[in-house]
Amino acid sequence: GGYAVIAELNGARMTSRAAAHDHLQEMLALPEYYGRNLDALYDCLTDIQEDITVTLLRFDAMGSFRAGFRAVLEEAEQDNSHLIITIS
Repeated sequence: GGYAVIAELNGARMTSRAAAHDHLQEMLALPEYYGRNLDALYDCLTDIQEDITVTLLRFDAMGSFRAGFRAVLEEAEQDNSHLIITIS
C-alpha cells in the first residue's frame, strides 16, 4: 500500500456542533450528502477504505458535546481496520 493519509482536526475550530461538522466535512473530505450528525459521521468513518490516521488536537477546546464525538470516533476506529484515531 501507499502512505497512510493523516487528517489533523483542531478542537479549537469545533466549539459548536455546527462548526465541528463543518470542520470534519472539510478535513475528512466527507461527501456533500453528509448528514451532519453523529450517526452520519459514524457511517462515513466506517465506509473509509484506505488507511487513515485522524488526529484530534486541542480536544479540550471543544464544547460539552465533545464526549459524544469522541465516542463515535473511537467506535468507528474499532469497527474499521483502516482507521486510526488519536486524541490529544
